[in-house]
Amino acid sequence: MATLNYLAGRKKYGRPQALLFADTPGTLVQGTGGMIHLPDGYEVNAVPNPVESSRFIILSDHNRGPIDIKNNRLEQKERTINGKMRSFYVADKNTFSVSWQNLPSRSFSSFANFNEDTGTENTSLDKYTVDGGAGGNELLDWYLNHKGSFYLFIAYDNYIKIKNQDNTYNRLGEYQEVVEVLFSDFSYSVNKRGYSKHDLWDVSLSLEEI
Repeated sequence: MATLNYLAGRKKYGRPQALLFADTPGTLVQGTGGMIHLPDGYEVNAVPNPVESSRFIILSDHNRGPIDIKNNRLEQKERTINGKMRSFYVADKNTFSVSWQNLPSRSFSSFANFNEDTGTENTSLDKYTVDGGAGGNELLDWYLNHKGSFYLFIAYDNYIKIKNQDNTYNRLGEYQEVVEVLFSDFSYSVNKRGYSKHDLWDVSLSLEEI
């Protein structure tokens, strides 16, 4: 079950992996610097036979390319009789694109079996992604099992999203934004076949905000 301690244990560095997929928008809980977005339920592949619950996966920063965020302003524009432009604003919606090169096809040599309290993995396993985040198969499995919408948790320096909360300038170590999205594109190629228990994939995906 996801907790603040669990997510802290799943970070390889001082900040969390940039992206996380979740079935639900999660829960706002009180952290040391303010309210923090915490996913609900259990991480996929954390245990061999997890109970039915909300799920999430932490995406890897292993050979990840830039996160491309494109803003789409939904509005209707028309010129008035005097030639001036008038705009009827509806909403701003984003599209998100990201890709990986030579991403291991799986994150661990077996089920990670993360400690439920500390988020640390079984040390007897071989870890293939540098941070233990999702490999190619985990991404593909999420895509195949999510025909509808799900939630994208994003962690990067975008303090304006939490400008009305506490300590906005010192909260890079958390997921600051949660967006409901749909897959608009997903593709992968087997770039290199490995000699152990994994291959290396090139993966790209695009998401569209609901």
